Amino acid sequence: MGEILHAVLPLPIPASVYGLILLLLALRLGIVKLEQVKEVGLFLTGIFPLLFVPAAAGVMELWAEMGNMLLPIIIAIVPVTVLVLASAGRTTQALTSRRKNKEAAHD
Repeated sequence: MGEILHAVLPLPIPASVYGLILLLLALRLGIVKLEQVKEVGLFLTGIFPLLFVPAAAGVMELWAEMGNMLLPIIIAIVPVTVLVLASAGRTTQALTSRRKNKEAAHD
């Protein structure tokens, strides 16, 4: 379905992102049950570090060319990393407090 959406819609969004959005919708709407995808999800998160090995090998291969651009790369990576960490932390805090508020309302 993600591939179909990617081919039909004129947006610069990868098919895998469409697929993840469709999976999220299916889970939220109850079309797909968490138990149906939990085992695969656990497997994928278990091998996640292995999935980054090819990218790391590519960086090591191009290290000489990247040496000339090291300062701009660092200037780009550091603020983005801080932004991602801050937004992930805020999102986690918001979701945690929402869950606590729901649990308190049920009691």
